[in-house]
Amino acid sequence: MKHVVPAFLLALISSTLDAQTYDIVIYGSTSSAITAAVQVKKMGKSVVVVSPNKHLGGLTSGGLGYTDSGNTGAVGGLAREFYRRVYKKYQSSDAWRWEKKDEYANQGQGTRAMVHDDQTMWIFEPHIAEAVFDDWVAEMNIPVVRGACLDREKGVRKEGTKIVSMTTLDGRTFSGKQFIDTTYEGDLMAATGVSYHVGREANSQYDETWNGNQVGVLHHRHWFKPGAVDPYRKPGDPSSGLVRYISPDPPGERGTADKRVQAYCFRTCLTKNPANRVPFPKPKGYDPADYELMLRVFDYGWRETFDKFDMIPNLKTDTNNHGPFSFDFIGENDDYPEASYEHRKEIIAEHVRYQQGLLYFIANDPRVPENVRGKMSQWGLAKDEFLDNEHWPHQLYVREARRLVGEYITTENDCLGKRTPPRPVGMGSYALDSHNVRRYVTPEGYVQNEGDIGVSPKRPYGIDFGSLLPKKAECTNLTVSVCVGTSHIAFGSVRMEPVFMILGQSAATAAAFAIDDGIAVQDVDYAKLKERLLADGQRLAVEP
Repeated sequence: MKHVVPAFLLALISSTLDAQTYDIVIYGSTSSAITAAVQVKKMGKSVVVVSPNKHLGGLTSGGLGYTDSGNTGAVGGLAREFYRRVYKKYQSSDAWRWEKKDEYANQGQGTRAMVHDDQTMWIFEPHIAEAVFDDWVAEMNIPVVRGACLDREKGVRKEGTKIVSMTTLDGRTFSGKQFIDTTYEGDLMAATGVSYHVGREANSQYDETWNGNQVGVLHHRHWFKPGAVDPYRKPGDPSSGLVRYISPDPPGERGTADKRVQAYCFRTCLTKNPANRVPFPKPKGYDPADYELMLRVFDYGWRETFDKFDMIPNLKTDTNNHGPFSFDFIGENDDYPEASYEHRKEIIAEHVRYQQGLLYFIANDPRVPENVRGKMSQWGLAKDEFLDNEHWPHQLYVREARRLVGEYITTENDCLGKRTPPRPVGMGSYALDSHNVRRYVTPEGYVQNEGDIGVSPKRPYGIDFGSLLPKKAECTNLTVSVCVGTSHIAFGSVRMEPVFMILGQSAATAAAFAIDDGIAVQDVDYAKLKERLLADGQRLAVEP
């Protein structure tokens, strides 16, 4: 009698034969993904980077060239190697197309842009950063699968507490002994079924001050002059409705929890060099009514439009959000962390429309003060950046999405030196920097922003190994290097690109040791891990 193999078994055999097997599978395309992959190769293990995007490097190659470096003495290992590779790129005269090297201002954030005695460069153009990442993966012979999005519904296969494989929407399956989630969204982490959090915890949850609702707290310069801006379409008339992008929700109480996340934006690369300038496009769906609040801010005399046009080489900028109404699309991204791919595309498209429209509005609308409009009209998009995306950044600045709830939660108490993490695998040093999460109407009847916090640590602090690890009962072969276990406000400091590179290297080291010893990643001996991290240049302490 002829034996018939059931269809479901044939499908299982087929998927197994098609599966590509590696020691470590890295999901993501961020800077953290690349340092993790390089470290895996350095430790003699096989690796694949499964990238949901076409471009490598995330924000580091996506417009954030004015590095949030903090204390650069806390940046070691492969992260520091990245900035040395950038420095090397700029030693070539070919890199200085629009500006002479000796005429560059050499200004950075927390350090000089070029530190010659250390041969590091902390400020750079997007295409230079991407070239460094592409060269690095080629040099290390790291396989990269681009444009491969995880099937978030049924793409993760587990046996007990171990991930066996992950499958992308196009049907490719990647099997591994260890997995690392390096995405800004934490999609692999979430699909694996481990615990995570979205939004702001109450201050009471982790004994913090700067978490939760921060109504009435005005840090930085990203708030409206108190009592200056009417919120209604027809000033003084609540029945006319609110101006766009103001929430009708009440202010609430300070310190309480909610599901809001930091506002997102694009870090745009601009120039006023006529030979390399593309005029700001008028986006599809442009509506000048979207920018009514901008006019009201100008009306009370605000003139800080160009304060965050931070200069990078070749007469370009890394332009960031600044002021009460700016690039941050406040309150319009709360759905993003958990949204479907389709809905995320819609949210991203709205961010593009809003931000391109704001640039076009300031440069062209006759109601904008001439001393601002005339200056803005001299600027445009850099023609030699983001060539396949109409010179617009390919990466939205996802400042915060999901955050792991695992073996250890880094809180503001770690960042501010009130608690010492027992097993540091990297360091942070930047301010507790949360952008606004909403725009509301005060009890007095005026517009105000809420959520922007800036509190600086006195010194660099350690980030505990446990913040990279899910709970052992939930998954034993996953590490997380971007959506790490922190509170909302601690993530405001941890979320810097150099730190993500640092944690990518540390996550990879731990994963490799777990394979060597045949154990859960949570059981990796910290003394052994620390010894290897230090040997590889990672910095776990900084002298005062």
